[in-house]
Amino acid sequence: MLADPRSDEMIENFAGQWLGLRKLGEMMPDRSKFKSFKPELLDDMREETRRFVQHVIREDRPVTELLNARYTFLNERLAKHYDIDGVKGDHFRRVDLGDNVYGQRAGLLTQGSVLLLTSYPNRTSPVRRGEWVLANILGDEPPPAPPNVPTLEETQAEHGDLSLREQMAKHREDPSCAACHKTMDAIGFGFENFDAVGRWREKDGKFPVDAAGELPAKRDTPAAAFNGPAELIDILSGREEAFVRAVSEKLLTFALGRGVTYADKCSLDDIVGESGAEGYTFASIVRAVVLSDAFRYQGGRL
Repeated sequence: MLADPRSDEMIENFAGQWLGLRKLGEMMPDRSKFKSFKPELLDDMREETRRFVQHVIREDRPVTELLNARYTFLNERLAKHYDIDGVKGDHFRRVDLGDNVYGQRAGLLTQGSVLLLTSYPNRTSPVRRGEWVLANILGDEPPPAPPNVPTLEETQAEHGDLSLREQMAKHREDPSCAACHKTMDAIGFGFENFDAVGRWREKDGKFPVDAAGELPAKRDTPAAAFNGPAELIDILSGREEAFVRAVSEKLLTFALGRGVTYADKCSLDDIVGESGAEGYTFASIVRAVVLSDAFRYQGGRL
């Protein structure tokens, strides 16, 4: 069924819901700051991600390829935006990302759609990027910010001579912020080499980009230090079961038309276990979702 062209709508709707692509374009980049950004790039970025996700699903690849694939789908305009040579014409085609020249790009997390979606119009947002990864990749969505917490803009106004990383450190001095921000900020700063419109950079204004951090230990998973997006993506790819569980939960939510509850935990355990026996391919996850008790016994009926 997934190989049938009629599944395009399901794939697009699921990707839109899971990745938040439906919100892409709600906040456009500030053209006074990003003068080279063309409105057409927004559609190109959306198309890149759509074709990429569609390829992984249609070819029944392991879902972890969504994180670490060394290829993407580009046309000439988007390739130039990414500073990738050798792509000519308006049509999209698969482009392999070499280990040397473009070694920092891999999978969904370095695609313009995700980077733009998790930024503000005039700057990157390590918090939004970190929160997006926690919620959509690791299935560990942080709680809402507590009330009456000073905004980063207030911190920036008071400490405008500091780098963004230093401003964020000041922001975390509030104990009510520190617990969640410690992990969110570390993940988000791992992608700071990409600006708000998805281009590679070595400096943020006058400050060199510092993309180092550490993912804290989680259950049986030790803490892991990284420097830059490539190393962070390797670490996230290594947390395979957490990612597969997050994808399975999003797919089960999509299939049920409601949020997943604690009562669905056993079904999720079964989905992850059964798909793992088949290499965590997308088709194996779909099959396990359809055969799960949560899906088959909706409302107490078969």
